[in-house]
Amino acid sequence: MQKMLSLLSRVLQGSAQKPVTGAAGEAARVIVASRSYADFATEATFDIKKCDVHRLEEAPPTTAVLTREQGLQYYRTMQTIRRMELKSDQLYKQKIIRGFCHLYDGQEACCVGLEASINPTDHLITAYRAHGYTYTRGVSVKEILAELTGRRGGCAKGKGGSMHMYAKNFYGGNGIVGAQVPLGAGIALACKYFGKNEICLSLYGDGAANQGQIFETYNMAALWKLPCIFICENNRYGMGTSVERAAASTDYYKRGDYIPGLRVDGMDVLCVREATKFAADHCRSGKGPILMELQTYRYHGHSMSDPGVSYRTREEIQEVRSKSDPITLLKDRMLNNNLSNVDELKEIDVEVRKEIEEAAQFATTDPEPPLEELGYHIYHNEPTFEVRGANPWIKYKSVS
Repeated sequence: MQKMLSLLSRVLQGSAQKPVTGAAGEAARVIVASRSYADFATEATFDIKKCDVHRLEEAPPTTAVLTREQGLQYYRTMQTIRRMELKSDQLYKQKIIRGFCHLYDGQEACCVGLEASINPTDHLITAYRAHGYTYTRGVSVKEILAELTGRRGGCAKGKGGSMHMYAKNFYGGNGIVGAQVPLGAGIALACKYFGKNEICLSLYGDGAANQGQIFETYNMAALWKLPCIFICENNRYGMGTSVERAAASTDYYKRGDYIPGLRVDGMDVLCVREATKFAADHCRSGKGPILMELQTYRYHGHSMSDPGVSYRTREEIQEVRSKSDPITLLKDRMLNNNLSNVDELKEIDVEVRKEIEEAAQFATTDPEPPLEELGYHIYHNEPTFEVRGANPWIKYKSVS
């Protein structure tokens, strides 16, 4: 015992003698780790970019407090989404994932910042770049990747694929451009009708922002003062068309006209979080809808069939990666303010990679749904009924 204490003492004093091995070495590492974690700051305050505002007398704060626990959580979540999307890219190129596939890497600060500022009982609906939101709304990586590969263990039983994933209070994943926006207003109407202190986040991209149905929805939401946050994820390109070529006005946060709006740095998770808190308070107070434009960037092309470099340069993509990457920004803040250290974040990276690899293994070995289940889950909680197949002689059962 005395010998072990002596060895621990030398380790803690930073002695440069021969490394301690065995049980004593393990005990020493535990104590050193405990001491180093105790040395971390519990929180730090950061300056964040000022939001541009439209028809608002107040604005979100220009400072944000980040606790160590929050920082580690945001870092892990964003890294998980990033690695999940890179694995999806790999599986698609191996032809294990087929069909439409729209990846979210580069935009992680949007979904993580939004989720950090709303309640689990609040509602969210988005377009077809939905993998990140599916994860932040509570679906596991295993279920997401299995859905992408069309397996029974997927979150939609292998029938939805990339564009149609769902979870509690998450309504997809919608393939028709802009069509999810009026659905989101309908969800907000339900929140108001049932007298719940809940809101709905209705997301769309800059490519959908010129759709007529979106402006019709703005009108109804403003008339009925619906608790809805309309969120335009402006990643600068609608498919292969830049916003400057597609829109006479690229001030998407002003598009609501009579609806207040915010333009937010969508590459900064803290900026997104604080702006969304502000917007959520606005809706919950009975003031009606509000519009947010998140200025962000996607690293991949529009979909996996788009190389993403025919309408923008590789240098542009690399510049965004080097100057504005949301994960790097958070990491640098945490390291520079003693909220974590390089070793701890590397440990998270290793754990995330392991989780992704295990999920990919499941997604490539889980069985596909059998043909007889083709008609299952058309309705929720309904008696079994028959569904006609491709001709009148083929019948399938539909089980809820």
